[in-house]
Amino acid sequence: MKPEEKVARIKALKGMGHIAAVTAYDYPTAQLVGEAGLDLLLVGDSLGVVVLGYENPLSVTMDEMLHHTRAVARGTKVPLIVGDMPVNTYRRPEEALGNARLFLEAGAEGVKVEGPRLEVVEALTGEGIPTLGHIGLTPQTIQEYKVQGRDAGSAERLLGEAKGLEKAGAFAMVLECVPEDLGKRITEGISIPTIGIGAGRYTDGQILVVSDLLGLFDRYVPKFARQYLNLRGEIRRALEDYRHDVESGRFPGEENVYR
Repeated sequence: MKPEEKVARIKALKGMGHIAAVTAYDYPTAQLVGEAGLDLLLVGDSLGVVVLGYENPLSVTMDEMLHHTRAVARGTKVPLIVGDMPVNTYRRPEEALGNARLFLEAGAEGVKVEGPRLEVVEALTGEGIPTLGHIGLTPQTIQEYKVQGRDAGSAERLLGEAKGLEKAGAFAMVLECVPEDLGKRITEGISIPTIGIGAGRYTDGQILVVSDLLGLFDRYVPKFARQYLNLRGEIRRALEDYRHDVESGRFPGEENVYR
């Protein structure tokens, strides 16, 4: 399916609440995301924390993002693959266009930008580059991780940002860490899909960091995340079993040797 067809499929899910999205950062995970039939795969700058071990996503580089995007693109062609533009790579429209094209060359089919960067979104979409917006808690600019839009003034500001991104040509937007009633209000107030991460039950879809979903990251677990599997525990047990088998001489076994 062509990127524009994938975008159209996602936009057609507006009002249904069925868009399923997840982050992924490597070839085997991307394969599984595709096999599971998810709609959107974000190569998120969260990889800086959950994969590369940085303290926050501000340290992740463009080269690192492109490296992981290439791996993901080799793994699946099923979901729409969106590259997350890292901090300081879209300060001006010209800079944004150049770096977005690098994402497309690496195998992404669209890009995500944080905040109400309307001139940037207009430049990207004007060149036919599918662009995913992101408002609410924006980790590249807000380092105090707390719910956004709880008071009337900030709620109105976020609603205005959502409408601005819609007008600028974004095909959808991520709403992160906002009260459920505000997530519902924004979703009903714009014509493009909203994809929530900690934005309640009334957005057009949901996105989770795959490491949270699979229980691979233990530094913290956000309230909005649901751990479907404790894969970290399973992997540790497998590694311990392997060490015990080596130490006791049970591995390699007869079935593991050549004759």
